[in-house]
Amino acid sequence: MKMLPTFLFTIFIFSITILNLPISTHSLNQDGLYLLQLTKSLSDPTHIFSTWNPRDDTPCNWTGITCSQTQPGSVTSIDLTSSDLSGPFPLILCRLHSLTTLILYDNFINSSLPMDISTCLSIRHLSLGQNLLVGEIPGSMASLPNLEYLDLSGNNFSGNVPESFGTFQNLRVISLTSNLLDGTFPNVLFNISTLKQLNVSYNPFAPSQLSDQLGTMAELEVFWAAFCNLVGEIPSSLSGLKSLLNFDVSNNGLTGSIPSELTELTSLVQIELYGNELTGELPRLGWKEMNSLRYLDASMNKLNGTIPDELTQLQLASLNLYENNLEGTIPESLAESKNLYELKLFSNRLSGELPRKMGENSPLNLIDVSNNNITGSIPPNICAKGELDQLLLIHNQFSGEIPASLSECRSLSRVRLSNNQFSGEVPAGVWGLPHVTLLELNDNNLSGTISKSISSAMNVSQLLIANNEFSGEVPAELGFLEKLGSLIAGNNKFSGPLPVNIVNLGELGILDLHSNQLSGEIPVGIKNLRKLSDLNLANNRFSGEIPSEIGDLSINYLDLSNNLFSGRVPDELENLKLNQFNLSNNRLIGDLPPFFAKEIYKSSFVGNPGLCGDISGLCESKTEGKKQGYIWVLRLIFVVAAIIFVVGVVWFYWKYKNFKQAKRSIDRSKWTLMSFHKLGFSEYEILDCLDEDNVIGTGASGKVYKAVLSNGETVAVKKLWGSSKKVTNGGDVEKGVVNDDGFEAEVETLGKIRHKNIVRLWCCCKTKDCELLVYEYMINGSLGDLLHGPKAGLLDWPTRFRVALDSAEGLSYLHHDCVPPIVHRDIKSNNILLDGNFGAKVADFGVAKVVDAIGKGTKSMSVIAGSCGYIAPEYAYTLRVNEKSDTYSFGVVILELVTGKRPVDPEYGEKDLVKWVCTTMDQKGVDHVLDPKLDSCFKEEICKFLNIGLLCTSPLPINRPSMRRVVKMLLEVSGEHHTNSVVKDGKLTPYYYEDVSDQGSVA
Repeated sequence: MKMLPTFLFTIFIFSITILNLPISTHSLNQDGLYLLQLTKSLSDPTHIFSTWNPRDDTPCNWTGITCSQTQPGSVTSIDLTSSDLSGPFPLILCRLHSLTTLILYDNFINSSLPMDISTCLSIRHLSLGQNLLVGEIPGSMASLPNLEYLDLSGNNFSGNVPESFGTFQNLRVISLTSNLLDGTFPNVLFNISTLKQLNVSYNPFAPSQLSDQLGTMAELEVFWAAFCNLVGEIPSSLSGLKSLLNFDVSNNGLTGSIPSELTELTSLVQIELYGNELTGELPRLGWKEMNSLRYLDASMNKLNGTIPDELTQLQLASLNLYENNLEGTIPESLAESKNLYELKLFSNRLSGELPRKMGENSPLNLIDVSNNNITGSIPPNICAKGELDQLLLIHNQFSGEIPASLSECRSLSRVRLSNNQFSGEVPAGVWGLPHVTLLELNDNNLSGTISKSISSAMNVSQLLIANNEFSGEVPAELGFLEKLGSLIAGNNKFSGPLPVNIVNLGELGILDLHSNQLSGEIPVGIKNLRKLSDLNLANNRFSGEIPSEIGDLSINYLDLSNNLFSGRVPDELENLKLNQFNLSNNRLIGDLPPFFAKEIYKSSFVGNPGLCGDISGLCESKTEGKKQGYIWVLRLIFVVAAIIFVVGVVWFYWKYKNFKQAKRSIDRSKWTLMSFHKLGFSEYEILDCLDEDNVIGTGASGKVYKAVLSNGETVAVKKLWGSSKKVTNGGDVEKGVVNDDGFEAEVETLGKIRHKNIVRLWCCCKTKDCELLVYEYMINGSLGDLLHGPKAGLLDWPTRFRVALDSAEGLSYLHHDCVPPIVHRDIKSNNILLDGNFGAKVADFGVAKVVDAIGKGTKSMSVIAGSCGYIAPEYAYTLRVNEKSDTYSFGVVILELVTGKRPVDPEYGEKDLVKWVCTTMDQKGVDHVLDPKLDSCFKEEICKFLNIGLLCTSPLPINRPSMRRVVKMLLEVSGEHHTNSVVKDGKLTPYYYEDVSDQGSVA
């Protein structure tokens, strides 16, 4: 008992000790718990949530999270830009009571926005752009009392902009660009008096007019409403926009005149009015108060009158008034601008001379006054600042000599002076400008020789100097220009032989020297010109024999007429796929090659008395006639002997053939054969190869077989089955009967056309139940297989570029050289086939259509033909097809070549390759779209190639170039601005000043 107090005392001391020990447990605060719930609702493939540790006290150190400095642990900002998150909008974040900034830009949020988003009461900055949000925009967002910044751009919102949006109390910036909003234009937004930036561009609104209430937005600084289907006139009330810096209503259907009230907006820096139907004159007065104005683009309208003097007295950096009906002269005051770097006035009715001081005071980079009536000479100091990149003066009445000062303008990349009245000699330094890719001097009165300094022009790809008075020899220095693709110098006075080293020009595609005084023989080694497609040496004094090695090239235009060539016509010329062929008026002798011994080729050989063949008017000599008679007797004897031998062989194998015939259940007696070329095989030899072991591909319309023939040749055979077969696979979207229409279209198309970049159709065979198309065999298969199949990565950049150029030339032939034009309707990488040297040919014309002149070049189809990801937007909506539909599909192929990606892929969500490229470049830069398998040393060229693809896939057909223009752009791929969007500093930047004058010009 005495020990009890001691024991109790010990227990008491122990308890006190335990109670005073520190507690070592952790608990995440409430904001952190809400964020952890977010990780459960969103997919996180890049593991951005890996730093979100649930053992932390607060989420303040987590990636993308910022907390309040005055309220520790309270989340104020979430920024998860470009994190590849996917899933529904995380409404749980509205429970973060201190959250003021929520940025989920450039992810894959793929739900509709919930009406309960109005519970995010503390939000000031909400950025949900470049996601996959769908449905209508909830009107409840207008009840967010503190919202100042709202970005919903680049989604798939549809319907109307809610009327409630006019009640925002503090909104300063709203961007709804690039959605599918198809209601009326949201004039209700003009009720938001606090707005500084309003961007609703690139939405398919119903035709709408701008409300006069626009002028009440006194604080508005940026108004961007391009591609919004606006109609009617620009309201004069815009004079109330006193703070406006940028006004863009380009590419709409606005009519009427430009209101004079526009000149009252003295804070304006940029005005974009291009691509409308505005009429009348530019405002005459008021410009002198607009001291801040630097960019004015009112091109592609119907403006008339003269260019106001007050306008040109401003310090403009860019003035674009091209494709209007402007008259009068270019004011001299324009040359006083110290900022002017871009001047585009082409395709008007301007006259007079260029300002004499043009270029002296300004860093002029581009001047294009083509297609006017401008006279006088080129200002001598037009390149005084040394920054002139493009000088485009074609189709005017310029005269005098080309100024010697241009020899020092080493920044020039494009010089186009054709169709003027320039005279005298071209300064030696102009021939040798080091960065020039295009030197065009056609159709002038220029004289003198080509200077040897041209050896310095190492980047020139097109030298166009036809229809002048140039003389002397073609200098050997031309043979050093490794990038030269076109040499067009016809109708001059050049003399002497061709330099022997001209055969070193591996990139040369066009050599046109017709109508000169050239002599000598064609240099040995011309077979080295592997890319040569056009050779025109007509009307000269060339002699010697025609080299047989020409037959090894891919020439489709050959004109050697009116020369002194002698000897025989080489049999090797039969290998060529010629669109134009002329050897007339020479001294050729002997028998014609069998392929050319036809009446249709008569005009190609007249004027050669020694030539013989089964063509009336050739070989009129009796002696030659007797020789030919003896030759034909010998041939007949040989044929009879051969027939006797063949009959024995046929009898021996008769039973074997009947067995094979029964096995395939094909009634050969009913086969009909239609050939389009000279054949070395029969239809029965083709049938013997139709075994399952020879199948190399299976498509919606049948199977493709590889057939190795007895003569060693290999062909591809497409076997189409009966008319009940439906298109159901392969991504093709045309539904209906395959066989009848596809077979007839393919035969009708390929049976008539000849081009080195169109797959050759040898023949077709047909019975009641089966149809066969026999093509040349392309050993390397399709571009699609090499880009996306097991062999992906084999194609380096030079090969990809060649494939694009070859297929573009094939399409250009269909669109521009066939009468009437042919629209392919199913251009895709799987329909571009590659031969043993990776040369490309366009194939599969099963849905091709001929475009009539009726209907302004368009044709309405009953169904959509083509493949997912390649179909032009207007074709899908309207079923109206023209050549621009093929241009869009080809642009998608270009994007495939650049990115290495498929046209459609789950990776893109609801986007396709075109939209994925645009959004990715805009937000992450060009490096994120380029195929990592490509060598980085080609990056600059690839980016320019990519720009061509973006232009080809423009949403509006009118903005897409013709395929003839695409071919020229590909040849000029370096140092050019051809698109409405360009890659600049690794970003996709709008480029509004397209060089439209080049479109359709003949290079």
